[in-house]
Amino acid sequence: MRSSRDSLSIPLIAAAPLGSSKWLLHLRSFAVAGQLATILATQFLTAIPLPYTALIALVGLTAITNVVYAWWLSRQGHEDAFVRIDSPNSPISSDPSHDSGHDSGLRHSVALALMLLDLLTLTAMLHLSGGVGNPFCFFYFVNLAVGGVMIRPPAAWSLTATAIVGYVFLLFISKRIDGVGSDTAVGVGLNSIGLMLAFSACASVVIYFVTRTAGQLKQREQQLLRAQADQAASHRLEGLTTLAAGAAHELATPLSTIDVIVRELSRHLEACEKPKSVDTDLRLIDEQLEMCRQILQRMRSAAGDSMTPHWDRTTVGELIDTVLEGIRDPHRVDVTDGTDAVEETPLWVPQEAVAQAVRNLIHNGLDASGADGRVRLESKLMGEILQLSVIDSGSGMTVEVLDRASDPFFTTKDPGRGIGLGLFLTRNVISQLGGELQFHSQPGSGTQVIVRIPLDNPRREYDLPRNYDLPTSDEAVNGVQKRPV
Repeated sequence: MRSSRDSLSIPLIAAAPLGSSKWLLHLRSFAVAGQLATILATQFLTAIPLPYTALIALVGLTAITNVVYAWWLSRQGHEDAFVRIDSPNSPISSDPSHDSGHDSGLRHSVALALMLLDLLTLTAMLHLSGGVGNPFCFFYFVNLAVGGVMIRPPAAWSLTATAIVGYVFLLFISKRIDGVGSDTAVGVGLNSIGLMLAFSACASVVIYFVTRTAGQLKQREQQLLRAQADQAASHRLEGLTTLAAGAAHELATPLSTIDVIVRELSRHLEACEKPKSVDTDLRLIDEQLEMCRQILQRMRSAAGDSMTPHWDRTTVGELIDTVLEGIRDPHRVDVTDGTDAVEETPLWVPQEAVAQAVRNLIHNGLDASGADGRVRLESKLMGEILQLSVIDSGSGMTVEVLDRASDPFFTTKDPGRGIGLGLFLTRNVISQLGGELQFHSQPGSGTQVIVRIPLDNPRREYDLPRNYDLPTSDEAVNGVQKRPV
């Protein structure tokens, strides 16, 4: 449900979000109705001699262009009511796939052209009905305020320039009509110059503050939407990590029972004659139980680090060592070490959570690469950002799979080999650190996953104990032992 502050809620006209194409369509419809009502009331209720036919023709021009505008919007092929005219990549689009920069730029250009036409039409109507003496001159500021909300600031100043030129035209060229407005003199004079300067200053101030205020409101709205998205993702992550911790706890009991039974069975069979395959099977069961225990331990660890992250003083080299400690088939993972400067760069991150996140990516790469495939892990610095790249030798992913890769419970693995939570948890961990996760893949050419996290995350001060002393970079570097080759 959209909030009332984002909608133009007026009887007889459907609500439209502030600053959208439909919002402009509705405003122009009201302008046509208001102008027509004013002209007819003046014609039938007063004796003021005005060129009513020409005035109604100008109103008709606005109405015709508005009908064409409505038809053009309907031909766009998607709902435009939720797309800001002044923001090509607005995060509040109802369907981001439809909100391309080209389409939004075209809508912006059309809206600007219509607003310029409305200013010219208003100037022509005022010229035919008394010039600056007509009290409806104040509607210049209405048009400017609307343009400041809907149009990007650089283009909005073109509306200001058009309004000033129109007012100057009315001030020095238009003739006063008896019975319309005040006795404002026309022609060159001190009073006319003062009016021109006053109008120009007011128009500039209006467009400046309206565009600034509208921009700040949109930024705050985007920040609010991002915060809501982060909160929703955090709630989902909390539920999933709670599920993982619960599953690990519940599975521990039956696995322990199986382990006890297998050991008892092995002891009873020691004095019995049996085929060698029985001993092989018992060792296999014991190995698989040990693997299950390791998996459960990682699930508990990942759940705990996601729920209550512990920030660690570490380095890039130590982080990579932690990643490799829990890797299955480590002989299939090639680590491309950076320079000593990269290896010894200090980090402030929840080390186990980040290591588990990168470990998930490596395991996915191993699964995708097949039994003989290899995975490469690369590290490098990009300013104050650490970039870790996981490159596999698999068959790659299609665009459809890439779009859903991070969705919870989505997996392309065979049944029983995964439940589709690894990438979802990885993305959440990285995003909570202010980092980003990118996928580059094409069918037949493998997949490259890039992790970028800041070296010095500002959120650490809220997670460390109050008496925790942050070391300097030199202290962190001096305490590092380089990973042996």
